[in-house]
Amino acid sequence: MLVVVLLAAATLVAGGEWVVRQSYFRVHHVTVTGLSHESAAAVLTASGLSAHPPMIDVSAVQIAQRLSAFTWIGHVAIVKHWPDTLDLTVRERVAVAVAFDPHHHLRYVDRAGHDLGAAPLNANLPTLAYLHPRTGTWPYEHAGRAAAMVAALLPPAFAAQVSVITVDQHDIVTLRMTTPVTFILGVPTQLHAKFVAVASVIAHETLRPGDVVDVSVPGALAVTGPPPS
Repeated sequence: MLVVVLLAAATLVAGGEWVVRQSYFRVHHVTVTGLSHESAAAVLTASGLSAHPPMIDVSAVQIAQRLSAFTWIGHVAIVKHWPDTLDLTVRERVAVAVAFDPHHHLRYVDRAGHDLGAAPLNANLPTLAYLHPRTGTWPYEHAGRAAAMVAALLPPAFAAQVSVITVDQHDIVTLRMTTPVTFILGVPTQLHAKFVAVASVIAHETLRPGDVVDVSVPGALAVTGPPPS
């Protein structure tokens, strides 16, 4: 009797597997949202969804792995609507700065320091600079990542005034403003307090072009004139 029950159960499972792999349960409709820098057609082809796979085989993890080749795509989410429809939502990476590559081509950079591709020379974003670059390397995902992180966290109060964000091999971050005045943030800790100090100095102090303001210790500001030429 037990053998009969097991055979019946196996038959039902096999039959169910056969049913969900028929055309009626394959992907026939896909709605793609969140794309700005990549085409929906290219994304569907790379994801494999344009080949109408069985709905049961569609895996968000596998699709995310396939789409990781697209520079701008940072996150993928999928919602299945049985029997044959998918919602594919893409969250693209956001450019927070620009930086020159080893060939002196300007590139967009996201908060993690990823190179997102070519940027125009008039891009209205801060420029990152690593003070001790190694020849032929892109430092902003590794040694110079602090600069990209600071760019992503700049407050609206003065973000538009930041022209260049530099970082050195010791993680010392400096903001050069459009005025031009320089703010030394130091290592990227206590950033909220340091940003409050920067905003306060901009609002209440009379600064001259070339002044250097050290806010690395937010409660002990130091303003000096431009370094000697």
